[in-house]
Amino acid sequence: MHPLLLPLCSVFQKFKNLNPTVQGLVWATAAGMSFVVLNTLMRYLSQRVDPFETLFLRYFFGMLVVLPFMWRTGLSQAWPKNVKGQFVRGGYHTLALTLWFVALPHIPLADMTAIGFTTPIFIMLGAWIFLNEAMRWERWVAAALGFVGVVVVVAPGLSGEGGMYNLIMLATSPLFAGSFLVTKALTKYERPTVIVLWQGLTVSLLSLPLALWHWQTPDLFQCAGFLLCGAIGSLGHYFLTRSYSVADISATQSLKFLELVWASLMGWLVFADVPTSTTIMGGVIISASTVWVARRESRNRA
Repeated sequence: MHPLLLPLCSVFQKFKNLNPTVQGLVWATAAGMSFVVLNTLMRYLSQRVDPFETLFLRYFFGMLVVLPFMWRTGLSQAWPKNVKGQFVRGGYHTLALTLWFVALPHIPLADMTAIGFTTPIFIMLGAWIFLNEAMRWERWVAAALGFVGVVVVVAPGLSGEGGMYNLIMLATSPLFAGSFLVTKALTKYERPTVIVLWQGLTVSLLSLPLALWHWQTPDLFQCAGFLLCGAIGSLGHYFLTRSYSVADISATQSLKFLELVWASLMGWLVFADVPTSTTIMGGVIISASTVWVARRESRNRA
């Protein structure tokens, strides 16, 4: 082994020895940072390319980025054990992303991130309804507080031109929750790289008709941007899938509030978006409810 790689291997070995929940939080943090950078790039591109075409190209290039890694292990290893499950997940994700890309060009990054904090709340509700998981009083309190935070973020903008787009963005949260719940189920018998590859494949196939309807050939600069988005997005979904594979899905939600900080910073640096006081206040309420219920869940499991 090359001497320069020894420190890296030592860090990786120490990481593998950490508690699985801690590993899951690290993977989730890396995923959150990746998605904030990705959302910044996607908002920039969606203001120049049709949103439906942007959706298709982002996942098509994401699939191309993953293919070489699958080629090394053999394409036979890329075939999933549950093809139907992959398409169900892809259907949830495509529908959520279709609405998400419609709203994306019209909403500041901080507002979009704050609204996205409701996804963990829908994950808890979905697990209760569809997976028969217990819905203890802590989860009901967290859900109620989360929706209060959403009202704080969304309500001031409803009277303006962007009010409709806030509601469209909010509608993506239960759909993304469905996608993540299916992902959690798939991690029991599918490798993370297979899940990420088939996400790119299914979303690309399902979004292609809308992309062709609005197709405009992107220039070289835009293609490079979509390739970069594909790489960052695939990496982010790989991190997220790894977090789900080593830790409970509820535990990985506790660090999502940091995304509001990163999104506010990126929005200010790239788009000169200054987050409003209601965005910050609502984001704090939503994230606090998520962190509180995650801590309660950890104590209950202990």
